[in-house]
Formats: sequence, structure tokens, C-alpha cells
Amino acid sequence: MDIIKSIEHEQLKNKIPELKVGNTVKVHVRIKEGNKERIQVFEGIIIKVQGGGVNQTFTVRKISYGVGVEKTFLVHSPLVEKVELVRVGKARRARLFYLRDRIGKAAKTKEQVGARIEDREIIIKEDLVEEPVAEEATEQSATETVENAAETPATETPVTQEKVEETKTEEATPVESAPEEAPAVETQNVTVQETVDTVKEEVVEDVKTESAE
Repeated sequence: MDIIKSIEHEQLKNKIPELKVGNTVKVHVRIKEGNKERIQVFEGIIIKVQGGGVNQTFTVRKISYGVGVEKTFLVHSPLVEKVELVRVGKARRARLFYLRDRIGKAAKTKEQVGARIEDREIIIKEDLVEEPVAEEATEQSATETVENAAETPATETPVTQEKVEETKTEEATPVESAPEEAPAVETQNVTVQETVDTVKEEVVEDVKTESAE
């Protein structure tokens, strides 16, 4: 159902004329004749308005050469160019079917004296569609800035920690290798001293033996 509503919403007009039963209007309709297109005006009294949404219609009645003619138009049809108000009439019913049985002046509604003739329009899609789009754009930009601000420190901190760990490991390795080399040098010096001492002792023993003889 949501898909159907979205498709119907796209076909709605942004603005539609304010239609009231009993008013006399001029309906400007586009008519195609081969490759040509022209606008035909149909003037009459609105005898009923029915439906809603895309299916909203209104019926206009007029008398042409003594014969009653009625036409039903779709409010949101692209063929309906505009609806122009000509006369404001009094009506106490939703549907003026009783005009079909009348002839002459009785087939018209009474005019409302002092009424302003204004082509008023009802806005449909501007408040419902355009404003939420602007709000969503601002919300998306705000969320993107917040996410970027949150992501930048998170990416920098692990790099600094890795650098610190690398420097620690580099400093720790030469300290551990130094004490391993030191005892090897000391053992070599000790062996050299022992050999020197043995040589001295042998020399002293030789001298004592010669003096005794």
C-alpha cells in the first residue's frame, strides 16, 4: 500500500483550485487535434464535487441551445489547465441535481451579493514534501559532521600508540644485549691473568734451586 500511495502522491498537483458547489466557473481544458493542441473553455455551474486524492472530480453543468450538458473533470488531471471563478452562487446542498428539471433562469443558482470573485488555490504538496526534504538534508549534514569529528581522533590514537610501542621495543633491545657481552669480556681477562701468574711462579722456583746448589 505504501508503494501505491507514493505513486499517487507523485501524480498530485502542487496547487488545486478551491471548488464550491453552486459557483459558476470557466474550466480551461487542453484538447489535442492531431499534432496541434488548443485550450477549450467550458463554462457552467458546479453541481457536485466528489472523491479525494488523485480520484477527486467535479461536475460542471451548462445549457447549450436549450440542451443541458454536463462534464466531469479530474481535479489533478494534466489536461485541466486552470479553473477560473466567474460567479459565486448560494447552495444549501452538496449536490444540485434539482437543476436538471428546471428551465431558463430557474436552472441557475442565486448569486451571492457582495462576494469577492477570487481564484483561490489549495496548497497540497509544498508543505508535505518540500519542507521535510530540507529538514532531512540538514539532519544528514549534521550527522555527517558529527561522524567525521568522531572518526578523526579514533584513527589518530592507534597510530600514536603503535609508534610509542615501537620506540619502546627499539630502546629495550640494546639494553638487553649489553649485559650479555660484558661477562664474556671479563672471563677472557681472567684467563689471561691466570696464565701470567703461573709463569711467574715457575720463574721463582728455578731461581731457588740454583742458589741452593
